Amino acid sequence: VQLQASGGGLVQAGDSLRLSCVASGRRFGGYVMAWFRQAPGKEREFVGAITRTEQNTYYPDSMKGRFTISRDNGKNTVYLQINGLKPEDTAVYYCAADGLYSGPRFSHPDRYQYWGRGTLVTVSS
Repeated sequence: VQLQASGGGLVQAGDSLRLSCVASGRRFGGYVMAWFRQAPGKEREFVGAITRTEQNTYYPDSMKGRFTISRDNGKNTVYLQINGLKPEDTAVYYCAADGLYSGPRFSHPDRYQYWGRGTLVTVSS
C-alpha cells in the first residue's frame, strides 16, 4: 500500500488543522492506521492510532485532548485533527499502516509496514 499525507502548512498558534492520508489499494479497511510526528533534531513520536473495523482510537497521554484521529474506509483516508496548535507541534507528520495486526504495541514505529512521506506542519507563535 502507498500512503500520501497532505494538509500541512504554516499556521499560527491556536489555529486548527486537519491532516489527511490517502492510501492506495483495496484493503485499506484491513489496516490499523497511525500518525507519528518528528520534530527537527528529535525522535519520531507516536501521535495516535485507529483500529480497523471498530475504529477504536489510542493516544499517548501527551496527545489526548487536542488530537483526534478518524478514518473513512470508503475513501481510503485517515485524518488527524489538531486543535489549539502550539509552536511545539511543529514537525513532519507521518501516517503509517499496519496490515499484520500483530507485533509491537501501537505506539512503536516497528509495528507499521508502510509509511507515507509526511507533511510538514509549522506553527508560528
